[in-house]
Amino acid sequence: MTSDICRRSFMASGLVVLGLAGLTRPAFALTEARARALVDQVVSDINEVIASGRPIARMVSDFERIFTRYGDVPIIARSTLGADANRASQAQMRAFTEAFRGYVARKYGKRFTEFVGGRIEVKGVREVKSWHEVKSMAYLRGQSPFEVSFLVSDRSGKDLFFDMIIEGISLRLSERTEIGAMLDRRNGNIDALIEDLKRAG
Repeated sequence: MTSDICRRSFMASGLVVLGLAGLTRPAFALTEARARALVDQVVSDINEVIASGRPIARMVSDFERIFTRYGDVPIIARSTLGADANRASQAQMRAFTEAFRGYVARKYGKRFTEFVGGRIEVKGVREVKSWHEVKSMAYLRGQSPFEVSFLVSDRSGKDLFFDMIIEGISLRLSERTEIGAMLDRRNGNIDALIEDLKRAG
């Protein structure tokens, strides 16, 4: 049971932080077709890494590259910091965002080997308020398939993946709990949290 939870936690976190970035399209609202096309692309990239057979260090590097390319990292990072982001300086937020990027890559990228032989398939998309939910199914060896929903928005000027819901669990909320616990251990010291993130994962 613990192993399954860890694997699914990885998949939720790993996918959500890969995000979906397209070309800037300020004149057009996000459409279902664009949202699905972007999820198709990020899923293709994830499946390629899973099937690559590369050394784990290379997988971690690939994971960070994909995260940087497709993810709205500032939005994801700020959300995970929660209300404490409001008291952080601009310099602290930049440093936190960069540290968070590396933390995510190390924490989840090194676990790609657990998903060798698996795959993810996009199933459908629907509009929800100002964003779109793209549903997919994850097929992992030795496990029952499970649903993964990507939440896509163009609020930042690009089509971006800003959260993922896996069987009702939000990546942003899950990581907010993790980051919050780390910050509590540092008595609310954001600079100390940043240094911890640089070593964590």
